[in-house]
Amino acid sequence: MSNDGSAVAPGLPGSSLYPTSPLGEHVEGVPTGRDVEWEPLVDYRRNGVSETTIHGAVAWAHGDEVIHSFGGNVLCYGRSMMKPFMIKAFVEELEPCSWEQKAIAVASHNGDTEHVAAAQSLLNQSEWPLMLTPLDVPLIQFGRQVRRPRRWYHTCSGEHAAILHGCRAKGWNRAGYTLPTHEVFHAYMDQIRRFLGKEWNPLRIAKDGCGLPTVSNTVAELAIIYAGLVADRHEDWIWEAMCRHPDLVGGFNRLDSTIIKAGGGEVIAKEGADGLLGLAISHPDYPKGLGLVVKIAHGWNAQATWYVARAVLGVLGIELRNPYPLHRQKAFLVPGIVPPELVPRLDNVPTWDEWDPDTDRWLYDVEA
Repeated sequence: MSNDGSAVAPGLPGSSLYPTSPLGEHVEGVPTGRDVEWEPLVDYRRNGVSETTIHGAVAWAHGDEVIHSFGGNVLCYGRSMMKPFMIKAFVEELEPCSWEQKAIAVASHNGDTEHVAAAQSLLNQSEWPLMLTPLDVPLIQFGRQVRRPRRWYHTCSGEHAAILHGCRAKGWNRAGYTLPTHEVFHAYMDQIRRFLGKEWNPLRIAKDGCGLPTVSNTVAELAIIYAGLVADRHEDWIWEAMCRHPDLVGGFNRLDSTIIKAGGGEVIAKEGADGLLGLAISHPDYPKGLGLVVKIAHGWNAQATWYVARAVLGVLGIELRNPYPLHRQKAFLVPGIVPPELVPRLDNVPTWDEWDPDTDRWLYDVEA
């Protein structure tokens, strides 16, 4: 392969940013996806034959104790699932804001009209150029997207606007607010260390899709952090804001928004890019707070994550509806997604609804 004209050819400044081999390098202490044992979480079967198996990791934490781990040693980035903890650094500064503004601060929103309006209201119009989210178009469930890309449509615009609002109130320089050298990142790390210990340090810090830093955690660590949301439930406004305006947290038919509504004020949920779902659950059987995190191995798969979420919530007595049905397949759960003592309850959480056998038939009763 010729390196003529390449900015990343050996010896040039850009070369250090790129891998040296398409097979990847081995870095001591930083396992890759091929080094860990992903667990099967759910499989889709057509007439009893498994056609698709969704692998991933699940961890349950009661307070600061991991009580169940099904592949939870997997190392990943918390991504947007960690927005509530980033915003915890600004709870005092954002306290005077409206409930809609508080909810959009922790959102990964669809970019609908109400989302953009809430995000924009956090800043004066003269401050809008300070926001550094990438240009994007709204997320949509149906149809074709034809809008011109704008920063406000980006799913993280509410968080960025809230951070800028908070920096102004704290008297922090807003230039460079997305850098890991800024006070914003230091305050975020202080929040994570509240739950993982003062000496905890991430193995890796990377730039998230929106430009803010994201840090590496195991799925089990993320579950412990999410259990902390329950402990903090009455210490700040984050829990109440998400429950008051769940559709601002995600949007129409989004998994986290639907879970929050189904939880009746006892559950908050937050999705994260590339297959993450965090659940903070207030439940009488778990007085220290229950944190539960799901990571899908191959990246974002809302339908598969939804089946797992319905199951883990269902065994706790919280009813989440099924996702939209598969086409002539049925989903089947792997028992390991819940602690052993809760496995018998999975039989009471079917992964299908009533259906019309004439339109949903997936088998033939014939002999070949």
